[in-house]
Amino acid sequence: MGAIFILIIISLAVALLFLGAFIWAVKSGQYDDDYTPSVRMLFDNKPKSDSTKK
Repeated sequence: MGAIFILIIISLAVALLFLGAFIWAVKSGQYDDDYTPSVRMLFDNKPKSDSTKK
């Protein structure tokens, strides 16, 4: 029974560690996309053709 409590505590510690790393990455701008907006105008966006309109 004691081993289960130890494993629960360890799993909660690991989960909190990953949550902290994720929050740190978001706050430090890891997921900010600076490249795509500058080259979006270079991509050719073709309008979707509707098969019902003829």
